[in-house]
Amino acid sequence: MAVSTAPGTPAPQRVRRSTAGRVWSSTVGKKAVMAVSGAILFLYVVAHMVGNLKAFAGAGALDDYGVFLREFLSPVLGYGGFLWVVRVVLLLAVVLHMVAAVQLARRARKARPVFYAHRPKVQGSYAARTMRWGGVIIALFVVYHLLDLTAGVLNPNGVEGAIHANVVADFQRWYVVLAYTLAVVALGFHLRHGLFSALRSLGVASARRAAAVRGTALGVAVVITVGFLVVPFGVLFGIVR
Repeated sequence: MAVSTAPGTPAPQRVRRSTAGRVWSSTVGKKAVMAVSGAILFLYVVAHMVGNLKAFAGAGALDDYGVFLREFLSPVLGYGGFLWVVRVVLLLAVVLHMVAAVQLARRARKARPVFYAHRPKVQGSYAARTMRWGGVIIALFVVYHLLDLTAGVLNPNGVEGAIHANVVADFQRWYVVLAYTLAVVALGFHLRHGLFSALRSLGVASARRAAAVRGTALGVAVVITVGFLVVPFGVLFGIVR
């Protein structure tokens, strides 16, 4: 039965969403946002790891690298402007990644509202089961890392521009190396699961190739984990001075 409106009463207007709004409101759109933001963060992680390894090239290599980053595109963005652009992009990527992850998790819970007293355990990888806590550990460590080696507030040396000296002063303390190790291992698990999930969403990790893709994701995660850990342990054992 059709619902009529009184004469002179305007018909109800259908709210139109923008294309970005429609994409964000859909589950597929949120997964796409997670994939794109995750790719941005992954590229930064790789670049950051490669930059860190310059600590093995001598005392001035890290400092020179820091100057290069601050001077990069300085005629257009000003001294240090490139780093601020990177920071803003990373911050936006982190926020979008976390918000999309939380909203997707809530949708998944709503999709199965009935809970059973004796529900069998789902067999999943350790990385998948600890994805949420791994993200929290990484986020907390990033805050500490920024206060330590970027702002210099928590660093024993804390001299702006003296990157190598700050790194050495930092990782001479075993408890800092331990905290760094826990965060990097959590990052490794996060990357392993995230890479496999992204490739599976793209259709690369088909049933036939799932094992190979899972092995590739694990290999990439291990390389990045080791790449980040060699510097603090190199300092701790006196290889990097």
